[in-house]
Amino acid sequence: MKVGIFMLNASIKKGSFLTAFVTAVLLLFSSMFSVNAEAAQTKGQKVVSYAQKYVGSPFKYGGTTPKGFDASGYTQYVYKNAVNIKIPRTSADQYKVGKSVKINELQPGDLVFYKTNGKSVSFVAIYIGGQKFIGATSDGVKIQSMNLSYWKEKYVGAKRVIK
Repeated sequence: MKVGIFMLNASIKKGSFLTAFVTAVLLLFSSMFSVNAEAAQTKGQKVVSYAQKYVGSPFKYGGTTPKGFDASGYTQYVYKNAVNIKIPRTSADQYKVGKSVKINELQPGDLVFYKTNGKSVSFVAIYIGGQKFIGATSDGVKIQSMNLSYWKEKYVGAKRVIK
């Protein structure tokens, strides 16, 4: 027993045993935590993560696929494929579903709506946090600040369709 303790003390002094042991324990626990973190991801976060995969996709009027999206085609595609939620096809119809959300209560994954034509709801995007949204603009899918004067002036409201 004294020989084993002496050898352990010698290894610890060298640091190799302790380093190896600590590394092994950290690797074990880090893999456990990463699985739990992924499992804990909210549906809203899943929507945002999935939506971000398509940044740079082109705009196409009436488009509903990564080959080309319009605003509501993009949100419809993302919700269906990220969290299997079916929402209507047009921005105006999407505005009719879900629960209204105040701007200061927005959560990632909420839909934000705008009157870009000056008449009625004509643009929809996905709130990602930090007063930003991701949406299919005429320049393609991109992240925009809701604080830009263009978007502030045209803001209509937000809806939460994730339960």
